[in-house]
Amino acid sequence: MNQGILPFQYEVEPVASGMTALAGLPSYLDLAAVCGLTDSIRQHLTVCSGKKQGFPSEQIVMSLILLNLAGGDRYDDLRLLEGDEGFAQVLRRVETHGLPRKERRALERRWRKKRRRAVPSESKVFRYLEAYHNQDEEEKRQPSKAFIPAPNEHLQNLQQVNTDMIAFAQQKNPKKTATLDMDATLVETHSLPSLFCYKGYKSYQPLNTYWFEQNLVVHSEFRDGNVPAGYEQLRVFKEGLERFPEGVEEVYLRSDTAGYQHEWRQNCAEGKNERFGVIQFAIGVDVTPAFKLAVADVKEHQWHPLYQEIGPEYRIKTNQEWAEGGKVPNGLATQKDEPNYRFMNRSESLEQKELFSTDTQQLPFPTMEFNDQGHYKVFGTVTNRSCLLPLYILIESIFVSKTKKHIR
Repeated sequence: MNQGILPFQYEVEPVASGMTALAGLPSYLDLAAVCGLTDSIRQHLTVCSGKKQGFPSEQIVMSLILLNLAGGDRYDDLRLLEGDEGFAQVLRRVETHGLPRKERRALERRWRKKRRRAVPSESKVFRYLEAYHNQDEEEKRQPSKAFIPAPNEHLQNLQQVNTDMIAFAQQKNPKKTATLDMDATLVETHSLPSLFCYKGYKSYQPLNTYWFEQNLVVHSEFRDGNVPAGYEQLRVFKEGLERFPEGVEEVYLRSDTAGYQHEWRQNCAEGKNERFGVIQFAIGVDVTPAFKLAVADVKEHQWHPLYQEIGPEYRIKTNQEWAEGGKVPNGLATQKDEPNYRFMNRSESLEQKELFSTDTQQLPFPTMEFNDQGHYKVFGTVTNRSCLLPLYILIESIFVSKTKKHIR
């Protein structure tokens, strides 16, 4: 190799030494064995059940998991795993670990000739993933309309694998409470069949249900980029509740404004879930004209400052304030006998007021003007909780930024 400017040289070692640049991946193989992931895949994923040749489901899925952990973002990146000789040797050694002799022999007989690859080829993975695609549902699509194809049998079985992993986490670290965050994530893509999202680029927009106490995703639904985050959110929420293992007694919910839906709030507040009953929630409120009227009616003495906690004994006052609204915005309650909701709002003074004194319509966040005090950012939350302090902890992710802040 040519000498560079700096005083060192590169040397190429032509002989394979068995070294690997992916030394961290084998620890995940160990974790998969301990938590029963490979056993769960072998039990539930039946795409390769009737095939006696080639890679079985557990090896294909584990290869994709390892590829994701290594930073790969497409199935043809598997060639990078295959090209790492040291990692390939480790993978061959551990793939039959713990299997009875009969199953090990059956696995070895899946290759007619001498096996050459440690991970499946790109074409094999492509054909395997096609089995999870429900082609019959594609005929139901309508142009320019949100559509979520119904999952086929294989995709439903894949959800069961995730349910097994959640049960394992609960067994090792039992939690009686589940605080759920529901939100959609935009994943930009250049795939030709993908659709444009509300931000103007092609993407997919999976809707995820995250369990805070266990730091796990209990449910995820893959969606096209043009499907709004709040579309059929109640159905997804119910499916997520069905995934919870034994031991969970209370469920709390927090969501941004995508979850500001009457049917969803009513379902939680009236305790329509047979297992968990009333589900206490904190959901972001759309900043509508009715919302601004409710905020404007709040008296000055009802506003309280928000503080940022710097350390165990030190905090600083921010330019944000909170108050409990006195009026219910239009559309929040439609019947007299509905559950009582509390309406919380927050305002944040714009620090550079001179920049926003003329036109606030172009700002990427909602604002309103309080008398002669200038313009403020405004946000709101609706909840069915009655206890103030736990309520503030629950809505912390909606009211304040990701840095740790508490309402005192």
